[in-house]
Amino acid sequence: MSDKNIKKTVSKLLVVVVGMFAFGYALVPLYEAYCDLTGRGSDSATSAAAVAAGDVDENRLVTVALDTNTRDIPWTFKAGQHKIKVRPGELSEAVFIVQNQANRPVTGRAIPSVSPTQAGVYLSKTECFCFVEQVLAPGERREMQVRFVVDADLPERFSSLTLSYTFFSVDSPVEVAARRKILEPEATNS
Repeated sequence: MSDKNIKKTVSKLLVVVVGMFAFGYALVPLYEAYCDLTGRGSDSATSAAAVAAGDVDENRLVTVALDTNTRDIPWTFKAGQHKIKVRPGELSEAVFIVQNQANRPVTGRAIPSVSPTQAGVYLSKTECFCFVEQVLAPGERREMQVRFVVDADLPERFSSLTLSYTFFSVDSPVEVAARRKILEPEATNS
């Protein structure tokens, strides 16, 4: 391979890597757009209406496993309980504990997911720390709640769900560099 071909290949790979990082950090606004379009996630009207209707399945319990992850953020993040049992249609609450391990303030954003994916449409959050960015002072420890409803129409084949959150740093070097590249036009070579 000639030097020209190697440089061309390396350039293409760098573009792919930068594109992958940019896409990863674009997931937050994409998720917000999804929530706005579908009424899921950050909209509590549907969940509040379900709770108000009193449509609780008293004869059924669903296990909700709580999974926590961090990515590119100096925080510890865990669930108060790893599993909770809920009645479909009933307002439920889960507690999460987060602590900033850095000696500086850090801003983070949590991205939620539900598995199995098909069951995700049956879980609605009425209150969640994932709706807004979280800022923690150096060493700060905080308890955060998620209030949610598992829809009473959840098919019987789903006896358990996993509610997972991954915290990302809003201040990560990769994201800051990506924002800078988008906001500052490239200098033209003369």
